[in-house]
Amino acid sequence: MTRDAQRAKVYAAEGFVRTMFDRAAERNNRVVEFFGTQLTLPPEARFASADSVQAYVDDVLALPAVTATWPGRGPLRVRPRRGATAAHYERAGDGATIAVPEGRAMWALRELVVLHEIAHHLCDADPPHGPEFVATLRELAAAVMGPEVAHVLRVVCANEGVIG
Repeated sequence: MTRDAQRAKVYAAEGFVRTMFDRAAERNNRVVEFFGTQLTLPPEARFASADSVQAYVDDVLALPAVTATWPGRGPLRVRPRRGATAAHYERAGDGATIAVPEGRAMWALRELVVLHEIAHHLCDADPPHGPEFVATLRELAAAVMGPEVAHVLRVVCANEGVIG
């Protein structure tokens, strides 16, 4: 496996984007000023459990835009994870799983985090957070959440020095 050189930068960019969504939700105003442009962010789905994440994952993988862009991807199982520090994607043989922390780790039970993990399922490039992955995440975000989210990801990633 190649060194995952931009992993920290990808996580930093995604953290910035999640903070944008959090602040918009706190203010109950989805219109944000973003690098001199006003954008309206879509609402971000939040989940109550691994079961609700599973239903969302199944729906996303069944979207025509997803099946057309990434054909032949198998199912993706979601399971609870004991640790509260991160969501995690794992592939074993023909099976693939997202492990999401439950309970106090509500930060992981949100759409942007789950889309990140689904992007790993759709893009098995090496390194795991390389340019192909970043492009896949952006395309997936555009297909599921809208072009504004893809634009925000593109600009914030570029600002963080992320290639892709």
